[in-house]
Amino acid sequence: MNRVKFFYIFLCIAGFMLNGCMFPTVKLFTDATDPLKEFVLEGEEKGKVLMIPVHGIISDIPKKGMIVDEPSMVQNIVSQLKLAEADPEIGAVLFKIDSPGGSVTASDILYHEIQSFKERTGVTVTAEIMNVAASGGYYMALPADFIMAHPTSVTGSVGVIFLQPKFYELMEKIGVGVTANTSGENKDMGSPFRKASAEEEKMFQSLTDSLGRRFVDLVVKHRKIDAAAVENVSTARIYLADEALTLGLIDEIGYIGEAVARTKTIAGLDENCRVVVYRRDKYPDDNLYNIQSRYGAARPQLIDLGLPDTSLLNRAGFYYLWSAGIGGN
Repeated sequence: MNRVKFFYIFLCIAGFMLNGCMFPTVKLFTDATDPLKEFVLEGEEKGKVLMIPVHGIISDIPKKGMIVDEPSMVQNIVSQLKLAEADPEIGAVLFKIDSPGGSVTASDILYHEIQSFKERTGVTVTAEIMNVAASGGYYMALPADFIMAHPTSVTGSVGVIFLQPKFYELMEKIGVGVTANTSGENKDMGSPFRKASAEEEKMFQSLTDSLGRRFVDLVVKHRKIDAAAVENVSTARIYLADEALTLGLIDEIGYIGEAVARTKTIAGLDENCRVVVYRRDKYPDDNLYNIQSRYGAARPQLIDLGLPDTSLLNRAGFYYLWSAGIGGN
């Protein structure tokens, strides 16, 4: 009898959580269909600094959840910029970045949206590098009026990597193959089912170099670094904060509280103005270090193994990504 009761209770809970036909009007958890709301982290005077946490791999692909889907990082950040643009009290936007980068296109979209937001609104944009803002994480920060880095942060990795899953060796071992009829000799270049030719490798390297040059050119444009620094940065290596400062990749070294204070000064805001975030849920004891607005919604976790989301890397493509930094996000 106890097992029957337990099973019935389980079905009821599942029905509530999934918002199925059994309980169409009941919703226990917020998700991406709920609107973003403003929450004040500190301050009480007029004027606002909007803080936008950027945590994890940069992607424009929604994350599939066991119960609810989450909006992509790109969608989430762009939504917040649109809300900020509609609020005349927003005097500055501070990006708190902890990201090893992500796909080339997603990183470039964020760069473009941030640059366009600045041009349309005249609002001050700053960035604070936390653990890591490498590759695409740094790329998206380039439009910022001021970049500060935590004393122990890692940045740089100004370059691109082409990742391409390969299955052909495994398929040969198990006796499975794929035949492809193509309309052109390069139609199936990059196929995971066969080894790339020498000519194809050259083409991929050419594409990779071109995207890498675009990144370096944008660094030169926004950071005005000298020729020696350009040569150093072009190796795509990473730097600790003090080295990044010497090269001109950042403007100052400091903690998040100092970044908030600097942002207020640059924007001409009162030192006690409000620092706000956009989220879908209220958190107790909220403060500047809360990263929960990553996707903007709290959701139930049936099983949380604490593993980083690397689903994006299953797709062949070009990435502004420091791959060694993935495990920390």
